[in-house]
Amino acid sequence: MAELKLEELSASNIVAANNLTLKPGQEQFIAPVSYSAASAVINPNTSWQRVVTLGDDVVGFIHGNFDPDSEHEEFRACIWRINVDAEAQGQGVGTFATRALAEEARARGFDRITVIWEPGEDGPEAFFHRIGFTDVGETQYSETIGALQL
Repeated sequence: MAELKLEELSASNIVAANNLTLKPGQEQFIAPVSYSAASAVINPNTSWQRVVTLGDDVVGFIHGNFDPDSEHEEFRACIWRINVDAEAQGQGVGTFATRALAEEARARGFDRITVIWEPGEDGPEAFFHRIGFTDVGETQYSETIGALQL
């Protein structure tokens, strides 16, 4: 059986990452991967983007941001975006990707990572709570700020 692996987002896997599917109702909670790709060009020192593969298939994408000098604490070590293909959801892909980002954060000297999500029935809140994030605040747009202590 193939195992989950992490690869940097690149020209060879971005099309597959952009083609990740979502379950019905999830579209409103996530932007396409291509929106994240520009960030690596604009902020190459803070942007961390990886795809998750299972065998030869891209089954997930995670975009992290590491900026210890950010004036906003919730953006110092955070998940900007995480996508898991509809067929791969519930199989540990999101947990694997989040743990990889957490390890990168720890290696960079951070003691927690954050994520912001929009509340909603089909949103990611249950996933983030299940893997250990706790609610620590709210944005001016009524989005939830979650944090995971490392």
